[in-house]
Amino acid sequence: MDRDQFIFCLEAVPDVETSFNTEVLKNLERLAFDQGIASIYKTCDTIEGLEDSLNALLYDDHNFKDYEIIYLVMPGEENNICLNNYYYSLEEIAEIFEGKMKGKILHFSNAKVLDLSEEEAQYFLDITGARAVSGYGLKSNNLKSVSIDKAFFSLCQEYDDIIEIVEELHQKHYSLCKLLDFRLYY
Repeated sequence: MDRDQFIFCLEAVPDVETSFNTEVLKNLERLAFDQGIASIYKTCDTIEGLEDSLNALLYDDHNFKDYEIIYLVMPGEENNICLNNYYYSLEEIAEIFEGKMKGKILHFSNAKVLDLSEEEAQYFLDITGARAVSGYGLKSNNLKSVSIDKAFFSLCQEYDDIIEIVEELHQKHYSLCKLLDFRLYY
């Protein structure tokens, strides 16, 4: 890869007006310090906040093409996310991201389960234009996906081919991939 790729992280929080360093932010800072992978971190507490943050990145950040990974840390159940006690389906999220994610990888932490059928995955990818969507089949408050997330992000820096990234991830972190049930749809 001839240039670095960056991460744009959106984390759901109870109230964006309350300022505190989350575990996710600390881990992104550690990733930047240890591996030199830069990121932008934003919080949101509503669907409008999610959309506004994404639009700001799309239209105000002239380096948007350098953001390969959109990292979504949001609770939810099955194929939806929860913001401010409201649930939004991945179909609704796809419509918000419509055509805006060309070439991007949307990666969900294990704050929610990602379990798409082949049709749901294809719909999401077709509507958003994303290169891939990834996440985990195991939701756990006790076992966070942050260490495997960081490994995945690092491999995305090394390789262009999504299949090669997943093969390397499984080769280097097989037990954790199996335990958290890492999934990638492309």
